Amino acid sequence: PDIPVDEELLHESLNELNRLIGMDKIKAQISEMVRLVRFYRQTGKDVLNSFYLHTVFVGNPGTGKTTVARILTRIYKALGMLERGHMVETDRQGLVAGFVGQTAIKTNEKIEESMGGVLFIDEAYSLTARTGGAHGDFGDEAIQTLLKRMEDHRGRFFVFVAGYPDNMEAFLKANPGLASRFDKILRFDDYSPEELIQI
Repeated sequence: PDIPVDEELLHESLNELNRLIGMDKIKAQISEMVRLVRFYRQTGKDVLNSFYLHTVFVGNPGTGKTTVARILTRIYKALGMLERGHMVETDRQGLVAGFVGQTAIKTNEKIEESMGGVLFIDEAYSLTARTGGAHGDFGDEAIQTLLKRMEDHRGRFFVFVAGYPDNMEAFLKANPGLASRFDKILRFDDYSPEELIQI
């Protein structure tokens, strides 16, 4: 649906982002994305067919990935990109089942729950980590289900995946379809001692 920009919510969300300590590169990337989406909307271009807006959050634990994901969800809602603007948080356990065929059902349930909002998958690399046995195969089933729905319901929900730097590189390389759909990567640096004192 054609949802107008909610200027108040956008202003609030960007303020909340800018109040966070550090993260200068991430703030700059998000501000640039907001400008770009506004420009596309003002000139009547189709934003959702120009970008996927699915996002990868890469960084060590405690660097603010989930906090920024929640703010970014509200920014997408404010920009009229999302109908509901809620964020459903999950991980491997929430998507993968122990028996063949059940993973697709579990993954689809989470996707349905996140329609009109964002599906946030923490430690997403665990879906592609093969530790022997069928462990990886059920993860692959979750990824295949996810990729299909991302294509079939383009623009109706967004997927945010988060994890540690090395593991996320491996995750994106594990399936060519994944790397092509995530067109935004936000890299979270560790806080400096000065920033930690401020926090």
